[in-house]
Amino acid sequence: MDGPLDAPTKALPELPASASEPTNQNTDVDSSAMAMPGTPMTAKESTALPRTMDFSAPGTSPSDDSQIVLQEGASPAPIDPSVSTSSLQDVPLDATITGPPVDSGLKLDIPPPSPQASSPAPTYRTYAATSSPIPQRMSTQTPPPRRSSVAMSTISQSSGSALSAVTVSLTSALELILSSREAKRSKELLAVTQHALELTRSRQATSARSREIFEPLRLACETRNERLQVASIDCIAKLISHSFFMDTSPQTTVISPPPSPRTSDAPPVHGDGAEKKVPFPDVITQTITACHTESTPSTVSLQIVKALLALVMSPNLLVHHSSLLKAVRTVYNIFLLSGDSESQAVAQGGLTQMVLHVFARCRIPSTINGGLESRSDTPNLEGASESGSASPAVSPQSRIPDAALASPADNHGTPERPHDDEQVSIVADGDAAEGATLAAVLSEKNIHGAISVEAAEDEPRQHMPQPGLTLRSFENPNPHDQMGDGDLQTVLPRHVTTNDLFIKDAFLVFRALCKLTMKSLGTDSERDMKSHAMRSKLLSLHLVLTILSAHMPIFVEPSVVIPSGSSSEKTPFLQATKQYICLSLSRNAVSPVPQVFELSVEIFWRVMSGMRTKLKKEIEVLLHEIFIPILEMRNSTLKQKSVVMSMLQRLCEDPQALVELYLNYDCDRTALDNIYEHLMNIVSRLSSTHITTQPSKTGEPTSGQSARHGKFGTDASSIPPSYSTAAVSSVDESFGAVSEVKLKQQSLECLVSVLRSLVMWGTTTSGGIGPDVRQNGSDERIASASRPETAGLATPSLERLSERVSTPESSDDPERFESAKLRKSSLLEGIKRFNFKPKRGIQFLIENGFIRSRDPRDVSAFLLHTDGLSKTMIGEYLGEGDEENVATMHAFVDMLDFTNLPFVDALRLFLQSFRLPGEAQKIDRFMLKFAERYIAGNTNTPFANADTAYVLSYSTIMLNTDAHNPQVKVRMTKADFIRNNRGINDGSDLPEDYLSSIYDEILSNEIRMKDEAETALGHAAASQGLVNALANVGRDLQREAYVMQSLGMANRTEALFRNLSRTQRRGTPRPSDQFFSASHHVHVRPMFEVAWMSFLAGISGPIQDTDDLDVVLLCLEGFKHAIRIACFFDMDLERNAFMTTLAKFTFLNNLGEMKVKHMEAIKLLLELATSDGIKDNLKGTWHEILNCVSQLERLQFISDGNEMVVSNRKGANQRKTQGQRSMKPAEELAHASRSTQITVSADMVFSWSEKLSGAAILDFVKALCDVSAEEIQSSGMSERPRLFSLQKLVEISYYNMNRIRIEWSGLWMILGEHFNQVCCHNNPSVAIFALDALRQLAKRFLEKEELPHFKFQKDFLKPFEYTMIHNSNPDVRELVLQCLHRLIQGQVENMRSGWRTMFGVFSAASKVPNLGVANYAFEIVTQLYNEQFPAIVRYGAFADLTVCLTDFCKVSKFQKISLLAINMLRSVIPSMLETPECSLKPGPEGVTNPASTDDPMVRFWFPVLFSFYDIIMNGEDLEVRRLALDSLFDALRTYGASFSPDFWDMVCREILFPIFSVLRSQDLSRFSTQEDMSVWLSTTMIQALRELINLYTYYFETLERTLDGLLELLVVCICQENDTLARIGTSCFQQLLEQNVQKLSPERWERVITTFVKLFKTTTPYQLLDESLRTDLEEANGMEVAAESPGPNIIPAPLSPDSGPRQTDVTASQRKQTFKQIIVKCVLQLLLIETTHELLQNDEVYSTIPPEHLLRLMAVLDQSYQFARDFNADEELRKGLWKAGFMKHLPNLLKQESSSAATLVKVLLRMYEDDRVDSDGGRGRVSERLIPLCLGILKDFNSLRAAKQSKNIITWSPIVAEILQGFSSLDGADFNLYLSALYPLATDLLARDLTPEVRESLRMVFQRVGVAKGITIDTHAQ
Repeated sequence: MDGPLDAPTKALPELPASASEPTNQNTDVDSSAMAMPGTPMTAKESTALPRTMDFSAPGTSPSDDSQIVLQEGASPAPIDPSVSTSSLQDVPLDATITGPPVDSGLKLDIPPPSPQASSPAPTYRTYAATSSPIPQRMSTQTPPPRRSSVAMSTISQSSGSALSAVTVSLTSALELILSSREAKRSKELLAVTQHALELTRSRQATSARSREIFEPLRLACETRNERLQVASIDCIAKLISHSFFMDTSPQTTVISPPPSPRTSDAPPVHGDGAEKKVPFPDVITQTITACHTESTPSTVSLQIVKALLALVMSPNLLVHHSSLLKAVRTVYNIFLLSGDSESQAVAQGGLTQMVLHVFARCRIPSTINGGLESRSDTPNLEGASESGSASPAVSPQSRIPDAALASPADNHGTPERPHDDEQVSIVADGDAAEGATLAAVLSEKNIHGAISVEAAEDEPRQHMPQPGLTLRSFENPNPHDQMGDGDLQTVLPRHVTTNDLFIKDAFLVFRALCKLTMKSLGTDSERDMKSHAMRSKLLSLHLVLTILSAHMPIFVEPSVVIPSGSSSEKTPFLQATKQYICLSLSRNAVSPVPQVFELSVEIFWRVMSGMRTKLKKEIEVLLHEIFIPILEMRNSTLKQKSVVMSMLQRLCEDPQALVELYLNYDCDRTALDNIYEHLMNIVSRLSSTHITTQPSKTGEPTSGQSARHGKFGTDASSIPPSYSTAAVSSVDESFGAVSEVKLKQQSLECLVSVLRSLVMWGTTTSGGIGPDVRQNGSDERIASASRPETAGLATPSLERLSERVSTPESSDDPERFESAKLRKSSLLEGIKRFNFKPKRGIQFLIENGFIRSRDPRDVSAFLLHTDGLSKTMIGEYLGEGDEENVATMHAFVDMLDFTNLPFVDALRLFLQSFRLPGEAQKIDRFMLKFAERYIAGNTNTPFANADTAYVLSYSTIMLNTDAHNPQVKVRMTKADFIRNNRGINDGSDLPEDYLSSIYDEILSNEIRMKDEAETALGHAAASQGLVNALANVGRDLQREAYVMQSLGMANRTEALFRNLSRTQRRGTPRPSDQFFSASHHVHVRPMFEVAWMSFLAGISGPIQDTDDLDVVLLCLEGFKHAIRIACFFDMDLERNAFMTTLAKFTFLNNLGEMKVKHMEAIKLLLELATSDGIKDNLKGTWHEILNCVSQLERLQFISDGNEMVVSNRKGANQRKTQGQRSMKPAEELAHASRSTQITVSADMVFSWSEKLSGAAILDFVKALCDVSAEEIQSSGMSERPRLFSLQKLVEISYYNMNRIRIEWSGLWMILGEHFNQVCCHNNPSVAIFALDALRQLAKRFLEKEELPHFKFQKDFLKPFEYTMIHNSNPDVRELVLQCLHRLIQGQVENMRSGWRTMFGVFSAASKVPNLGVANYAFEIVTQLYNEQFPAIVRYGAFADLTVCLTDFCKVSKFQKISLLAINMLRSVIPSMLETPECSLKPGPEGVTNPASTDDPMVRFWFPVLFSFYDIIMNGEDLEVRRLALDSLFDALRTYGASFSPDFWDMVCREILFPIFSVLRSQDLSRFSTQEDMSVWLSTTMIQALRELINLYTYYFETLERTLDGLLELLVVCICQENDTLARIGTSCFQQLLEQNVQKLSPERWERVITTFVKLFKTTTPYQLLDESLRTDLEEANGMEVAAESPGPNIIPAPLSPDSGPRQTDVTASQRKQTFKQIIVKCVLQLLLIETTHELLQNDEVYSTIPPEHLLRLMAVLDQSYQFARDFNADEELRKGLWKAGFMKHLPNLLKQESSSAATLVKVLLRMYEDDRVDSDGGRGRVSERLIPLCLGILKDFNSLRAAKQSKNIITWSPIVAEILQGFSSLDGADFNLYLSALYPLATDLLARDLTPEVRESLRMVFQRVGVAKGITIDTHAQ
């Protein structure tokens, strides 16, 4: 029973209040009117409580209070005015034992306290009073101390009316005895009765003379007269109840249990006889219990129950140990043996109150003093020894009958009387307890012995006869139950307090009840609910449950200990009782009897909820071995599964218990199983089981509340069950079966409870569910709060317990648990791999550290001790022949201990460690090692050597197979086995007895794996065949199979408990034994991760299979909790899975099949979208929600009678399918879809979007954009496309307009992209709607002020620009311009960065091939330019304006617009200069004021100039380009004076020089055709180059710094394959030098000469010397002719210098290209020579160039001359080139040679005569270069042959004349110096045919010779 502590007292008889508060109510009430506990009452009856119960004997009359005279001097006791004192026999059902509080320091070894003072209180550890788990009504009432006669006298003086009632009752009883026959027959009885009556009448009947008053009553009870017994026992009960009896024996010693009082034939005792040595309470107990026999009338039995209850609950007469057990046993036997249900019910009620009182009077030491000292929540329970036995002796004469079948004629359920030899003995062997010591009473050996072994042996298994077990056994002489006087005088004296005795009593009673629960039921008893065995088991189980429910703090409080009398050690109460609890559960939790099973499950729930911090391993064993298998077994009944599921549901409703289940088992590597994960999988499987038919049973609950608790739930309003014969019969008949539907519903409720608890624990910000609940390890208030019917009715003791059961939170480290869980998962993965591929598994386990190394001992230890490994795979791995495997196998076998084991047991142990492989070689290796190991550990064997063991092991294995293999037809006999093993013992035989014993053992006990044995138990009943089927008729095969399986489960569980007990007795607890209490909320994440798939399967299955709205709502609640967890912990996969499943369940895509449950799913989706804690973490699952809203709108649209138009692109079949899916929904659903709740919820999804976080709103908008795109895609081509989501996008944009800029920026990145796509949709309706929506948003957005330097307006208006560019529909484009025009008209004052996007739109419009659009855009631009130019400049859009105008200028189709635009662009310059915002007005010195950070020149001048440049480069109209070019250079010339040098550098670098970049990069992409490029080069570029030279001339001083760039540009222009470009370049180069000759400094001349040097080197055709070009190629000439057709177009082709390695393998095309470049270079070389000649002929140029630079230039010319001379002289080379197709005639460089030579001669001769050269001493250097050149030319000329080289002679004749003239003009010294060389050459000339000029020059030479030699006279000198 789980009810509160006072629940039993409402239905069970209790004694009246103590002497201080007597009751005096009418006792003459018919017992038939008594309210029977356990029987149902009507509402009318229940309101009549409290009722009274009559315990008086028939015929007794009420006593007259007026006849009683009080003792003289006595004062009346105070009387409670609220209680009537008319009778002592009226006992209210809810009466409570009250009395004066006991002194907390009372001890039994000190004198009794005086009335004025109390003993000092001993010192206890103090704890907070608020955490006291003492029950409010019982445990706070402590027994008062025993009073002396003086104290009693004082009480008498104050309790007159109470004593009057006592006197009346006593007088009536004594008079009745005195008048009876028995008194007349027995002198002793007569004498003592008269004596007692005289004392009463003489006012001397005081408590001091209690024994004298009691003696006649005792003797009357022994008479066996029913009337006397009823009166005597009734009187005893009243005297006890009114505290009349007092124990006056000396209190310096305590004898517990005392010697039993003498037998009935002993002589009477008067006064202070020897019997006073026996404690008075024990005498009373013996007297009352002796009255009960099997034939005792029910009236006497009722009085016995009443008296014993009064005695046990008396605050003055304390009954302990064996006397207490005797009292309990008597009431227990009355319950079992009574013939009528009324007596049974009263006995059950009395027994329940007695047991509860035994525990209620125990005080928890931490609450005695009310201290505040802290305590440890996890005491070391494993440290104490657990050896010894605590099992009491079991008497063969005191057993309960195994079967007491009811008579068929007895319709009232009265059982038959048991046989004489089976009846319960009531005779107590009282004297055997003499001399017992405290050490024997409280020693550890006798308190918490190894009951897991001995008790299991004491209790036989089913179908095994054994004497019955009753409470008679526990009151027999037992050294455990005695406390003698001797112990107080031991070496280690200690004070034994009353509370110590109370705790000991509680232990003994609880142990006795547990022992009774372990009694095995026979087959007949299981079927007969009225049998003694069944009722005994049910009552004992219920009492155990009641104790655990009401007094859990006594078990779990560490300070509640049982002290040892022989040592200072103390055993915690739980340590002493836990094995009894566990053993009881292991035997009863597998019972096939539903009532027993349900009680056992309820007990386990109490253990788990209240003791889980103390019994970690025990709970694990019970769950893993019993309750989880029951849920998975096919043979267990639905009722059993339902009961277990009900228990699990309560577990799942406790968040902390659930989390701790995961932490302590799933995260524990040593745990047997992942219990939490396993349970979730099982529950999910049960929940998702598909049931084809769901029969509706009347009365079967459909909701979860009815099944949430079992029959013994925690509902405080429930009445305790009755176990009378009538009650159990009716219960048995009404204990209906559970349907699969109910079990499935329970499973679903359990899953939802788990999710609800995880939400409560994990989704709070404080970590867990608050400090008040976080510490409550077993607090059921959480579950009660969620159940209205049980809210506020939790058990008070459990409420207090919840604040105590906890472990320190410092041990709760989430990272540690996560690591442990990962570690365990890795281990399971390793085991899985091993079971699949052993070697891979071993490798994985070693790599992850589970196996320390590859050492065979480490590997074998892991294989031997790790659970979960496949025995087959272990055998396969160990059986391999590799050296490593063999070594591991040897180490494995060496770890098995065969010492002193019989041969078969050793072989069994060996073969059960792995599965023997099938290969003979592997088996041989195993058997060899086994034989060697067995012989090594067993020297005393009959084996001569290991060979004997080897052969015998083989033989035994063969015998095992032969005896138990069903396929073997002829079995091996014992003789065969002996014969097969002859001579194996080194030639001799083994003893036949030895072989016979082996044969017998194998035959009776097969050697097989443990799992095989368990499987065999499960399938034993599943036999096949017709004969078996006929034999099974009438048998409950499922029950039989379950019984067989449960037997194995119980045995296995008890074996585990034995191992656990041995482990705990070894000493220090292992770390895995520590219980971890949960405090962190983060544990929920891994819990959800491991079970989310089970949750999803468990709640998605039922919602699809049923239309029950309650089930649907429950599933949806589960979805809600799961999604909340996934969102809270940001678990993407889990969140997507649950949301997607829920969205699919809305069935909005299949309207024709929608039902009401689907509408509930829609409501949940809408609720999730607005729920705090969820909406901000939905992320990608917003798509499902918003798609649901979209489909909901579609549903409403269709339900209104509209038809959805399908896209035209879909085929007919698709339209048909779509039509079927879009069938009009039911009217009910259509109405529901338009309900206020759904409509408002759908609107809130969007209106509450402004409350979303910054990240969440991005996810929301992205999802809405996706849904909108899907809507438009599905219906975009229809006449009425779906634009619901697009409209909602506009709405949420309004709602979120006030977000901070950084959030809005990210928001618009998504929205803008979507508007880009929608505005460009092929359907104009969609685009127009989107544009209008965008305009509305833009208008709203432009109302917000934008600070400078921000660009939100620019980004916001970008979709207009995108639409203009990408939408080809002219109407849409015109609409874009209209929208912008309206925005300009209405919001122009607020325009900031939006100007830039505006001009971007207009620029895009300029490119539209539609005159209307382009003209409209230009009109808007013109208007803006004329009206808003200052604002445009102010807000940074000036550059965008220029770009826009530039784009209009570049329009080719509309020249008028282009010319207007170029004019507007030209007018921008004066407007710009006049606008103050530009800050371009010149300063006082004519120079602008450049800003340090934002140069106005760059901001304003550069965009304008760059616009001209852009038009020049990209304008398609020649006239526009010309105007742009003129405008550019006019502006530079006009305003260049105000430009800073840096700005000039930028202009040159960014604008001027890039005009000619086409010459360098050969980027022809800007030209559509080569003709366009040729036109641009021949017109625009040439004009630009000339303008550039003029600009340099105009601003040379300013632009001088960029001269290098200009020279580089000229080099590129000159070095072109196109002759026209090259000539223009050289012309411009010459022009630049001639116009600026006076401005060139020597440094600049150096750079100019360097440029010349570079030009000469670049244009020198060194490729002519390449031998590869002279190789003959086939068809080279033909290819040359075919390819050689130069067109008229000018194409830039820059030359590359001749460098790098020569190519040895060239193709014809490559050779042709090379020949072409050679020719161009030759031409350019000549062009350069001519330019140089012309420049040097200019006297101004010549006089400006420094001489040293002239010499550098001459050196280059000389190189050109020498190259040409060498080429011309190499006739073979020339012929080779001619043959290779270089030219059609023999190539020569005659013109280059002659031109360079002529220039050299003229310049050198001029330099020779130049005074600048002479002043520097440079004439000698000139002579050194001039004379050899001239002599060489003359020599070459003389070698020319007139016949063949006439052209050469004509070419060279002027040069020769120039040379001869030069020689004639040399000064005298030089002439004389070189005359010897010149004269021979001159004379040779005379022999040639010379031209007149040569003759004249030759004449002048000879004249000079004559003068020099004195032949003639110098006429000039004269």
